[in-house]
Amino acid sequence: MESLFESLFYKAEVNALFSAEAYLSAMLRFEAALTQAQAEEGMIPQAAADHITQCCTLDHIDIPSLIPAIGLAGNPNIPLVKQLTAAVKKLDPEASKYVHLGATSQDVIDTALVLQVKAALLLIQKDLEQLLNQLYQLAETHRHSIMAGRSFLQHARPITFGYKVATWMDGLIRSTQRIEQVLQHNLVLQFGGAVGTLAGFGDKALPVAHTLAQKLDLALPPISWHTQRDRLVELASTLGILTGNLGKIAKDISLLMQTEVAEVFEPSSAGKGGSSTMPHKRNPVGCVAILAAAQRSPAFIATLFQSMPQDHERATGLWHAEWLPLVELCKITAGALQQALHMTNGLEVDTQRMLRNLELTNGLIYAENLSLALAEKMGKAAAHEHVEGLCKQVASTQIHLKVLAIADSIVGKHLSSTSIEQLFDPNHALGDCNRLIDAVITLLPQRH
Repeated sequence: MESLFESLFYKAEVNALFSAEAYLSAMLRFEAALTQAQAEEGMIPQAAADHITQCCTLDHIDIPSLIPAIGLAGNPNIPLVKQLTAAVKKLDPEASKYVHLGATSQDVIDTALVLQVKAALLLIQKDLEQLLNQLYQLAETHRHSIMAGRSFLQHARPITFGYKVATWMDGLIRSTQRIEQVLQHNLVLQFGGAVGTLAGFGDKALPVAHTLAQKLDLALPPISWHTQRDRLVELASTLGILTGNLGKIAKDISLLMQTEVAEVFEPSSAGKGGSSTMPHKRNPVGCVAILAAAQRSPAFIATLFQSMPQDHERATGLWHAEWLPLVELCKITAGALQQALHMTNGLEVDTQRMLRNLELTNGLIYAENLSLALAEKMGKAAAHEHVEGLCKQVASTQIHLKVLAIADSIVGKHLSSTSIEQLFDPNHALGDCNRLIDAVITLLPQRH
């Protein structure tokens, strides 16, 4: 069923990294690296290591028969090692004695997952960099595109669309930093043997561990992490935060696509966003996919958090509970990011509609401007109360606030008509938008 939704919720390249074949290949990669490390450190004969490595390919694994065996064994590595051993035995019976020597299933399974996640994160990192480049271009293009800033879904005061895009970038920049942190410090080798002490390796334990880590291009932690799962929980949180940041963008764009607003639209293309019954519909399908991922992510993260208090040196069920949620989290994050890339590449922005919408409330969007200007003359409380009264008149009479302000004797006592006109100029209501956009842009990891 998942394949039906790949173009909506997933990224094909990342899904491929987590296929059954890719997972088994990653475990076999560990077994091959382990046996070569053992040979290099004089623990087993090099010829035996070469024969084992030769068999560490999917050509020697019968996946259909492996699947039911996993249910009996409790994890995929046990039947995989049995098949690998049988394959090596056919090639060299003596070499088969050294298959998986000293390691435990969790060493293989955790490290295989780390290898897969690392590959996925590198793709996610690349896409996130591209998304930030696209948003940078949007922010610059619309640095002066004035629109209504909204609070509780209502007009608050003017902003620019470039400023709104900069707020999106701000969160995503922090996600780039978190991903780099995870890549540098959280994706480490799992290697400990039965209870994490490397007892099966004797005085070769540390040399083999170092060589194995080098062969797999992973950092070697100071101690095995069989039941210390905080690194994976931090990884899950990083992915969830990124998906949530993408969800914020999707939420804004979907709201701006509403018929009554109609300020921003996802790029149009043949067959995109249509309805099965209503020919006029233009649905925010990219937003829908991203928001679906943002909705699903917290449950996956919660599973990993709930799995942290693991028992003793090997967990009963809690370790097993991590496997699928973490994989799915990687996949939906990559999918949401891909949708965000499509959505922001050619995003349609109606700047004229934005300006027209500013006037929907007959000048109420400039009420704070008027109140602050009066506050300098008559105090904040009195100014706020007086402007609030004028706003109620606007609501009941539909007369523009600027017209009422110019005609009002109290306002006229403190402000000239020219000053009032300026207060209702959107360019004088933007605050520090430009500087704040620049402040975010300077944080970009790189610009193209």
